[in-house]
Amino acid sequence: MLLPCWEAAENTTLALEGEASALDKELDGMLSDLIELSEFKGAAGTSAVTMLPRSASVRKVALVGLGKASDFNGKAAKKWGEALAATAKAEKTKVAAALLPSLPEGAPLSSAVLQSGLESMLLALSPDTRYKSAEDASTKPPPLTDLQLLGGADEAALSRASTVASGILLTRGLVSSPANYLTPTTMAACAGSLADTFPCLSLTVLEQEECEARGMGAYLGVSQGAAEPPKFIHLKYSPTTEVKRRVALVGKGLTFDSGGYNIKAGAGSMIEKMKFDMGGAGAVLGTARVIAGLAPPDVEVHFIIAACENMVSNEAMRPGDILTASNKKTIEVLNTDAEGRLTLADALVYAEGLGEMDAIVDIATLTGACIVALGPTYAGLWSSDEALASSLLASAAATDEPLWRMPLADEYKEQLKSSIADLANLGAPGGGGSITAALFLKEFVKETPWAHMDIAGPVWNEKAGGATGYAVRTLSRFVEQGGESVAE
Repeated sequence: MLLPCWEAAENTTLALEGEASALDKELDGMLSDLIELSEFKGAAGTSAVTMLPRSASVRKVALVGLGKASDFNGKAAKKWGEALAATAKAEKTKVAAALLPSLPEGAPLSSAVLQSGLESMLLALSPDTRYKSAEDASTKPPPLTDLQLLGGADEAALSRASTVASGILLTRGLVSSPANYLTPTTMAACAGSLADTFPCLSLTVLEQEECEARGMGAYLGVSQGAAEPPKFIHLKYSPTTEVKRRVALVGKGLTFDSGGYNIKAGAGSMIEKMKFDMGGAGAVLGTARVIAGLAPPDVEVHFIIAACENMVSNEAMRPGDILTASNKKTIEVLNTDAEGRLTLADALVYAEGLGEMDAIVDIATLTGACIVALGPTYAGLWSSDEALASSLLASAAATDEPLWRMPLADEYKEQLKSSIADLANLGAPGGGGSITAALFLKEFVKETPWAHMDIAGPVWNEKAGGATGYAVRTLSRFVEQGGESVAE
């Protein structure tokens, strides 16, 4: 039994309330003794566990701290959900019941806050053990097979939490997959599996010949050095009612990035982690999973990924090559490791060519410069449209995914000039690399409101276990609600 407890005021002893107080009386004060002996205060994310007599209806009771009621928001609920999962794993329990918290005056938590806690619990109970041998017990899934929620479970919040968690887990699994498992072909197969599961999704995959016919020279230039064939993935969500909004989400899909002839080398190159260079594509497919599950009634969504590898071979593009994108712009390749923007260029042209869109949002692990500017926690946002930028920022804030708007500084556009082509794929030395990357992408969207999210920092957190699933919550909320704020 997992019982929620609000944090005690300073210099006071935690007082049990409601069902917990009634259970304490039934157990002759055993829970009060647990509080006293363990000095349990109910701080957010903490817990205390005691074994009960065999005569009791349950074997163990865990008190799980909620923190202060006045501070209990989505972030605090996340700690509560993680503490539930950690306690269940530590106790190796197979069956558990968790009492859902209510505010001190008895009012239920908001659905959004409850959903945040339940999402975090489900995520924490789902470790990635795909690449562990049967002999390695260090990361075995917890034995928990049955978790009952008591206290008037909000079925809508639970259903949404399960759906969102499934999308995040899909993204985490994709981003964590090594490049010999996740290739452009298997990424296309993943999109196909989603389309097979959800009738509201339909899939088109353009093969190399079709991309050549469309003149996607920037995208194909990146892929030409790889043995793995490129796959241009277009997954479409169709609502059940009249379409009122049309949105395109474009994800960078480099399943491995060696840097090409400008090979990633030396300390800080992170070449061993370049399986995560498809983090944008992973977020797009995870969002597709969420949107298909939630089925918003009046928005049509296009999920687009130009998947490929950036490898070194006798066929690979070279520094100094000129590529021609599908909008006929020519690009001088100053650095083969500035390849993500080349694949996105043709993907953006394709997205806008689908017809009138209300918004195009691209998402990519694009630049190390963004990590330098914003650190490992924040993603950067650039946009040509104020309303679109505001919607994305509101969605990020509501889902606790740090996102910071950066300047789309037109004065830096000079850095992208080439003396022999329309554009260079790299800005001049001296800083602002994430800005010039965004300005480069802007050249491939004519009129549609457009935004670019650089998630190079928050896509991965080694301490937290690797891939984070960043942006699935933000993009799902943006698609479903257009970023409109709701009461928490």
